[in-house]
Amino acid sequence: MDQFTQKLEQYAELVVKVGVNIQKGQVLHLQSPIEAADFTRLVVKKAYEAGAKYVEIEWEDEASTRLRYEYASEDTFDYYPTFKAEALEKMAAEGGAVMHIKVPDPELYRGIDSMRVARATKAAAAARKGYQHFVRTNQLSWCLIKAPTVAWANKVFADLPENERVDAMWDTIFQMNRVGEGDAVANWHTHIETLKVMQSKLNDKNYKSLHYRAPETNLKVELALNHLWLGGGDTNQSGVYFVANMPTEEVYTMPNRAGVNGTVTATLPLNLNGRLVEKLSLTFENGRVIAFDAQSGREHLESLLDTDEGAKYLGEVALVPDDSPISNLNRVFYNTGIDENASCHFALGSCYPVNMKGGAALSQEELLARGGNSSLTHVDFMVGSAELDIDGELQDGTIEPVFRAGQWSI
Repeated sequence: MDQFTQKLEQYAELVVKVGVNIQKGQVLHLQSPIEAADFTRLVVKKAYEAGAKYVEIEWEDEASTRLRYEYASEDTFDYYPTFKAEALEKMAAEGGAVMHIKVPDPELYRGIDSMRVARATKAAAAARKGYQHFVRTNQLSWCLIKAPTVAWANKVFADLPENERVDAMWDTIFQMNRVGEGDAVANWHTHIETLKVMQSKLNDKNYKSLHYRAPETNLKVELALNHLWLGGGDTNQSGVYFVANMPTEEVYTMPNRAGVNGTVTATLPLNLNGRLVEKLSLTFENGRVIAFDAQSGREHLESLLDTDEGAKYLGEVALVPDDSPISNLNRVFYNTGIDENASCHFALGSCYPVNMKGGAALSQEELLARGGNSSLTHVDFMVGSAELDIDGELQDGTIEPVFRAGQWSI
C-alpha cells in the first residue's frame, strides 16, 4: 500500500470513528459530491466495518445544481421537497448519524441572480427546521468533513500547476486533520484534550463581555448569562462523543443576542455556499445589524441578512489563536469549515442551545428570553488576525487581556 493510500485509509477511519463515531447498529446518512466518489466508498466501507446497520448516500452534483438556477422557472425557487426534510428528521429521531463532505465551489453561482439562490436557500432552511433542531441541540452525531474537488482545488491552489492542485489539496487536508504522523485517531484524542483545557479555563473565567479591537474593528460583545464554552466535540443524547467539524481548532460560546455594539470587519472571504463575499463589515446596535457593506458580493450579504430577523443578530462567538495549524498554512481556503478554524470568528443567525446551561431543553421562546438567537440560518465569518486584541470583562467589572496580537493572553 503506497503512502497516499495509507493516509486515505487513516482519514476515512478517523472521520468514522472520531467524527460521527458510528455505533454498532446505527444508520449513517452521508452527503457527498460525486467527484469524491472513491473516498466516499472508502468511508462507507469503514462505517460498515465499525458496525453501521445501513449507509445511505446522498450524491451532490454542483453542475446540476447550477442548471436549476440557470433554467428553472422563476416561481420554483421557493420550493423544497418536503419528503427530503421529513426523511432527514425521521432518521435523526431514530438515532441516525449524518456526515457531510462539504466543499462548495466558491465560484459556483457567478453570474446567477443572487435572489434566486437566497430564495432556494431560505426554502430549504424552512423545510429542514425540525431536522436542524436535532443538529443544533446535539441530539444526533453529525460531522462536516472535506475532500478535494477540481473547482475548489483550482481556486485555493491557483499558484500551482493545474495537474498538482488536487494532490496539494489532499496533502493539506491530511495535514490539518493530523493524518500521516502516527495514529490519527490517537492524535485527535490528544488534540481534543488540549482544546478542552482552554474550554475549562474560559468557563472558569465566566466573562461578562468581550471587547474586540483591530483595524476597522471595534466591537463589544456581551455573553449570554449561563453561557458555556465548548471545543473539540460534544456528547449526543445517547452519550456518544462526536466531533462536528473536522478539522477544528476553535472554542466557542453564545453571545447575548441584544448585547452586541460596534463595528467588525472580516479578515477572510466568506463562501456563502457558492456565493463569494469579500471584506464584509457589519455595524451592530443593541445586537442588531444596522449597517453593512462588502468589498465584493454585497448583494449576497444583503440576501443573507434578509433571511429573517434572527439573521441580523449574532449566534456564536468563537476564538482561535492566529498561531494555529491552519492559520500557519498562510492560505485562504474559501471554505468556512476550514477558514473559521484559522481565525477568530462570529456567526450570524441561530445559536447553539448547548452553549447555555440547560439550553437544549428550552423552547425557542425561552431561549430568546435568556439571550439566545433563533434563525433559519447560521453563517460564520472570520475576524481574526495577528492584529486582533480582545479584552475580557469579568463579572465584577475587572478588565483583563484575553488575546493580544492574535494570541492567547490568559
